[in-house]
Amino acid sequence: MGEAFGRRGLDSPRLQAEMLLSHVIGCDRLRLYTDPDRPASPLERQSLRDLVARALEHEPIQYLVGEAWFFGLPFKVDRRVLIPRPSTETIVEHVLQHARTTPGFGGKSGEGVLLADVCTGSGCIAVAILKHLAGARAVATDLSAEALAVAHDNAVRHGVIDRLDLLAGDLLSPLEEFPATRGAGSLHYLVSNPPYIPDHEWEDVAPNVKDHEPTSALRAGSDGLRYIVPLLEGAPRLLRPGGLLLIEAAASTAERVRLLATQHPDLEEPAVLKDFEDLPRVVVARRRER
Repeated sequence: MGEAFGRRGLDSPRLQAEMLLSHVIGCDRLRLYTDPDRPASPLERQSLRDLVARALEHEPIQYLVGEAWFFGLPFKVDRRVLIPRPSTETIVEHVLQHARTTPGFGGKSGEGVLLADVCTGSGCIAVAILKHLAGARAVATDLSAEALAVAHDNAVRHGVIDRLDLLAGDLLSPLEEFPATRGAGSLHYLVSNPPYIPDHEWEDVAPNVKDHEPTSALRAGSDGLRYIVPLLEGAPRLLRPGGLLLIEAAASTAERVRLLATQHPDLEEPAVLKDFEDLPRVVVARRRER
């Protein structure tokens, strides 16, 4: 199975084969090695054959098994949301490090910290941060009510739903109306992984992404900045002095986003953070202290 996936060009073919097999027989991946002689039932063999056939047509393994891992945590995923990527973990890592080392940002527990996660999708960013900052609260927004339903399930699964408000609406508009974030300067962090693929890069997107994941959560117009520009323009007002804005962007546009951030009078020290592949991925800027 792994060899077939490799010939088909699937990423991490052995891992994907193990994910399918463990899903079908209802065990974790470690059990595949500790109990290698366990016989499969006829129903399990047929189910595995069906899933392998779908995977060979580039249907994402994460959708087939209904789960993806992000920042060491399992998240429910299906066609309503993007599959969480390791590159997005850069946002979580930076927020946690900043909160734990910056005076006034809650320390190790994030006590009193308020975070907004815009375009939350599966909720992976907000949930992962709340899971590691027990004293923080978050507001997560998405235009898709279906995506918010998935985020809700993930927040319940990880025991953070009591510290997370889920709001439907376009970009920052829900935050403008929500009591906890309506006033200027309420947020310690505003993070976002918005759609950011430019039109000219769309044809090069892998088929498992282009043909199966929600297009509305991926494409962002001719320059890839359709959603990033409004975030840059509107987010600083919602941040408290010293608060951070973090936006994931395409590697090809990250430097341009950084330059745009330098032009906002309320932002300072914009920088580009690299992801696990050493690609420019997340633009971070600080709300100017006045």
